[in-house]
Amino acid sequence: MDETIHELEGRRERYPAERYPVQHASAQFHLGVALAHAGRVDEAVAALERAAELFERAGLRGEQAKAGNALGAALRLAGDLAGAERAFADAAEAFEHERHPLEQGAALFNLGLVVRDRDPSRATAAFEQARRLLRPAPRRAAAAARELGTALLALGDAVGAEQALEEALALAEGSGDEAGRGAAANALGLARLAAEKTDGAIEAFRLAAAAHPRGVRPHDYAMAKANLALAFEQGADEARARLAARQALGIAEPPGPVAAQAEAALARLGSGGGDLGVVLDREPSERWPALVREEVVRWADAAPDVRRAESASWIDVQLTRPDEAPELAEAWLGALLELPPRLMELVIRSTLEALGEREAGVRDRFGSDVSAGMARFYVPQLERLRSIFERLAAELGQEPLWS
Repeated sequence: MDETIHELEGRRERYPAERYPVQHASAQFHLGVALAHAGRVDEAVAALERAAELFERAGLRGEQAKAGNALGAALRLAGDLAGAERAFADAAEAFEHERHPLEQGAALFNLGLVVRDRDPSRATAAFEQARRLLRPAPRRAAAAARELGTALLALGDAVGAEQALEEALALAEGSGDEAGRGAAANALGLARLAAEKTDGAIEAFRLAAAAHPRGVRPHDYAMAKANLALAFEQGADEARARLAARQALGIAEPPGPVAAQAEAALARLGSGGGDLGVVLDREPSERWPALVREEVVRWADAAPDVRRAESASWIDVQLTRPDEAPELAEAWLGALLELPPRLMELVIRSTLEALGEREAGVRDRFGSDVSAGMARFYVPQLERLRSIFERLAAELGQEPLWS
């Protein structure tokens, strides 16, 4: 970025404004954008103001509007919201005059972002128009529809918000925008939650969590899970609500508001016990691997005492369901295989430690079920699992789980 800025500064000097006003304005425009990206906001504002002024003098209204739109973004970064609002409004008007609908839609979208906290009604109008103008660009139209839905929800129009957010979700899905899909689904869940459409809210928050993988966008994942906890609580499903709240808290450094929301839910719902087993009993077996995987990943990242307690709870889940024990063991082992080696060993070790406190008969039954679950994997995976279990048992001074 420094090299780009240096090159653009040189271009600006090669084209003095007195002799080459348009070339100078172009250099100032590109320099301003680069400076803004580099965080040099005050310099960016100065460069973009100069570019807009020179383009205006030259009668290049479309170029002036582009500079104005970029200026609005820089002013927003600088905290000058009033200035940003004027810049975006002027740019939108100029783009309309020049018949550049996509650029006009982008300027209106930016205008909506600037005014939404101060003037939600004006933001709604800007996002509505932006959504229409940006339709040829589905990802950008999805963002406009999402912001429209969020603004409508802030105004108390849950019905209108749901309609806009359903459109945003469809547009994001159609354009392959997973991050946009997750954001739209999360906002849609909030709209449905406000309308007390609990089942629909649960569906939307589940979509949001799936679109924001824990390892890719952990903060967005945690937000979706915290909201999912509220939806399950609204539906009086306390076991699922607690699981979702714990998963929201299970990432490294969850955002403050997300953590507060999840902790408040757990405070209302109580600590509970055996929640995973309760949920597994209510779900068809084909859903077990996904449910177990989300919990095992959380245990792997948890503090040692939490991981040990969760491992002990899993032993009870498996032992108290003898008819399904091999299927449950298979789901658990499959989740372990998806972990990085170090984390896999942490979970296995905590399980063996918890087993070491049980009587021999319990240990033998659990080992038999785990062995039966292992037999369902291909030989390389089976041998890998057996080797790790046997090595860790030896390190703990325990006998192997199987003969």
